[in-house]
Amino acid sequence: MLQIHSGSSASNCQGTTRRTAIKTGLLGLSGLTLADLLRMRADGSATNTGKSVILVWLDGGPSQLESYDPKPEAPREYRGPFGAMSTNVPGMFISELLQSEAKHADKMAFVRSVHHNTGDHFAGAHWMLTGRFGSTSIDLPQKYPSVGSYISKIKGPKQPGLPAYVGLPAAHAVYIYPGYQGAAYLGSAYNPFDVDKAYSYLSHASANPTRKPQCLESLTTPELDRTGHRASLLTSLDKLERKVDASRMMDSMDKYQQSAMSMILSGRAKEAFNIEHEDPKLIDKYGDNPWGRYTLMARRAVEAGVTFVTVDMPHWDNHSDVEKAHANNFRAMDKAVGALIDDLSVRNLLDDTLVVVMGEFGRTPRINTGQPGIPIPGRDHWGDAISVMLAGGGIKGGQVIGATNSKAEFPVDRPLKPGHILATIYHQLGIDYTQTFPDHAGRPIPMLAEGEAIRELV
Repeated sequence: MLQIHSGSSASNCQGTTRRTAIKTGLLGLSGLTLADLLRMRADGSATNTGKSVILVWLDGGPSQLESYDPKPEAPREYRGPFGAMSTNVPGMFISELLQSEAKHADKMAFVRSVHHNTGDHFAGAHWMLTGRFGSTSIDLPQKYPSVGSYISKIKGPKQPGLPAYVGLPAAHAVYIYPGYQGAAYLGSAYNPFDVDKAYSYLSHASANPTRKPQCLESLTTPELDRTGHRASLLTSLDKLERKVDASRMMDSMDKYQQSAMSMILSGRAKEAFNIEHEDPKLIDKYGDNPWGRYTLMARRAVEAGVTFVTVDMPHWDNHSDVEKAHANNFRAMDKAVGALIDDLSVRNLLDDTLVVVMGEFGRTPRINTGQPGIPIPGRDHWGDAISVMLAGGGIKGGQVIGATNSKAEFPVDRPLKPGHILATIYHQLGIDYTQTFPDHAGRPIPMLAEGEAIRELV
């Protein structure tokens, strides 16, 4: 591994020194190989529509009945303790728990007929995030690349000096990092850049702090400017380029890698994740808690030029107490998502930012009697009826796609698979989702096994 020595050898909070961080092998700290991206753009094989995606990942499986597919006419053991409320679109109803989103329904599309027919957390998460059946609870390793990793590889960041794919605070699936949000055979360079893996898997009630990426803090400190180490490093890079040119070893360290390092040192990424200067009133509007703060950070990230951001909102696997635990999750999620849609609209960013809210599956339509030791009614795993919300990014809002039966058990109109959701995302970013990429054995594998962009939305 080629290494450039410059600056202090002091360690950051993750135990990585500035010296060891300045390596070509760590260019991937920003979630992508910028050198590869620059090469792709130089030869015309990568373009950028200017659009971004914010995926709000509800790990554990949110209930369709308490969110986007309420059934107020169903028997109580199905409809649950909450009613439906009207939205700002006449005749459109969602759960009364989602009061903020109801005000923005004209910008949203509620897809009620997604299904994959598995109640396995791992299989469901892999399917929703990659568009393919693959991993399961007895075969955990990721089989296919995630939607974020494909977008990272094909699009790269919208602005230099930023990662293409970011996890807030860290991307995961079923508490595996990066889990099924990883790159698989695309290569680890296209894994998400996790902002704070040390404080992750946070509930909205968590007291853990919302932090900026510690690795970027150590690479872009004022000390580097004051002591001239930054200029010294860039000078070293320039000398290295000439030396490598002379030795005809540009495959080891070429101009694209040097440009990539210059981007990392620009400080742009550090500022993108800094919410300290945001108006406290805006923070409160999102929710002054981890879910709200990281959703606000996601807005800052896409505004700065990140292409794909996943906001982790875990702890949805509530097999009991739907009236409290599950409902409180929805209230916190709704506040953050409603504020995000409003904030993006005010800043004229919504048309270029696709917001997606989903988890690995829905919950059983019939409420159970609780679980051992917690005899409070709740809902179990259900992969036969999944609701997904999409907003912005150029999609046609103010509509409901598909329908389930009277008890939200299975689709009865416009049945869709996870691949349809991901194909819609790719389509809105200008990505040809029929293209193939080689797996570890060199075989060409299509991005999706099934599904196409949802015509009503695009």
